[in-house]
Amino acid sequence: MIKIERVAESSLVERSEKRQEENRAVTVERDRRIAAGFSFNGHRFDFDADSVANITGAGASAGIAVALDAELGDLRWADADTDFVWITADNMSVEMDANTCFEFSQAAMAHKRSHIFAARALKDLDELPADWRADTHWPPVST
Repeated sequence: MIKIERVAESSLVERSEKRQEENRAVTVERDRRIAAGFSFNGHRFDFDADSVANITGAGASAGIAVALDAELGDLRWADADTDFVWITADNMSVEMDANTCFEFSQAAMAHKRSHIFAARALKDLDELPADWRADTHWPPVST
């Protein structure tokens, strides 16, 4: 009886360790997909750690400007002397008024959130599908 219990206990531990390893792999894939960037209004944008911080700051500033009635189309909402632009992943400058910049930051947040929830859904499955890295299990790249 004791030997059977130990074998069963050992099997549970092995399954638990295997699942923890799988969950770590899902987290790595999630983070890779998040860092790969996102699309907004037909442009691809970086989403590395520096980009996240910059987008967060610009989005907060844009949100305040919108709350203070920034005018649609006003590209000088952040600096009276310079049009506000964001540089895409392929180094193009994209002009953004405060409303567009705020929407941009919201798209970035949605990009990250959707990948976090997709990873959580995979981790919550009884068994991880063999093709869990396939795009079908992850959010589409938005445009």
